Amino acid sequence: MSCACHWTVGVAASKGKGRLYADVYSVAPSGVFVPADSPVMRPEDLAGVPIAVGYQSGSHYSTIQALEQYMPADKINLTFADGMLFHRLDQLIDGKARASALFSGPYYFAEQLGFRKIIDTSFMIATMVHGHPDPEDLAKFFRALRLAQRDIDLRPDRYTHYYKREFPVRWHSIMDTRAWGPGERLVFEPYTKEVFDETFRWISERGIFADTGMGSCQYESSVAKVA
Repeated sequence: MSCACHWTVGVAASKGKGRLYADVYSVAPSGVFVPADSPVMRPEDLAGVPIAVGYQSGSHYSTIQALEQYMPADKINLTFADGMLFHRLDQLIDGKARASALFSGPYYFAEQLGFRKIIDTSFMIATMVHGHPDPEDLAKFFRALRLAQRDIDLRPDRYTHYYKREFPVRWHSIMDTRAWGPGERLVFEPYTKEVFDETFRWISERGIFADTGMGSCQYESSVAKVA
């Protein structure tokens, strides 16, 4: 099993790389951040500004989705040079990025350090099932996650210190996870055919997979269900 943004998981499943587990999804808090002294104050001010995102990852899609309400597509200036999530965080902290898309732990850390969130870009994450696991094993796994999510909802203060396990040691001494939120949240609702189809239309209209194709685009052959 693996997880990634629902856009890419859906396309990968459509191309036969696994199956999207359709009985649950999650939502990650995400946003575009700039330095405190940046002249960027509103989403409109991001027109033409290089925004660091991960290629064909949640930050890529969600930043477009959020900003196209404010500006035409040719004004949304995404840069993939800063790579993965923690490298984008490092580049922002080191003053090498004018704007970065961050989510979950790095999102909260940027807030703690005084970086300014310009727009929320929270997005859905889906699970990819590989091979042919026993359906009952999948059911057991997700029952355990459901109980864990309830415990986090009840007392998030007991669990935010675990963020340190995700971060490079060099940041531990200045992290105050007591002020951080619970992060990505599991939602035990179905990832329906309607959601799948709408997502594929959105991706196709923007040509994000124009060079490699999007597979069969068939919900029934792309998903796995247990519930």
